[in-house]
Amino acid sequence: MQNRNYNEELKKSGLKNTKQRAAILEILKKSDRPITAEQVYIELKAENIPANLSTIYRNFSFLCEKELVNKLAITGENSTFYEINQLLHRHYLVCLGCKKVLAIDDCPLERYEALLAEETNFVITGHKLDIYGYCAECQKKGCLRADK
Repeated sequence: MQNRNYNEELKKSGLKNTKQRAAILEILKKSDRPITAEQVYIELKAENIPANLSTIYRNFSFLCEKELVNKLAITGENSTFYEINQLLHRHYLVCLGCKKVLAIDDCPLERYEALLAEETNFVITGHKLDIYGYCAECQKKGCLRADK
């Protein structure tokens, strides 16, 4: 899905294709994991594209509303993460040490969801799974905390 034509989708959704929106989408497209608005701000500054955080958040609001970008609220985090909507069902691994968020492409809950629906006569319309732990780098640094 990385080859989606976001310029065309911006036009179809009724959003103008501004330099900032195109740059935000490109930054998200290049990222291999969900990132924060602050990280996007730093990337824009590095590319000499003028923007402030309020403009980035406003753009994210529009892009999420038009389903071009996904917004991820991770439990226990003060930051919100964003990623290109690749039209895939995903779950996430969240590192409690460095706050890295990694996508899991395979859904381990599909069979269980079908079993639950059959057993309970419940119409399941979706689910969300975030798995918390420590990435390899944080394990090497000894960042494991017993209270998590």
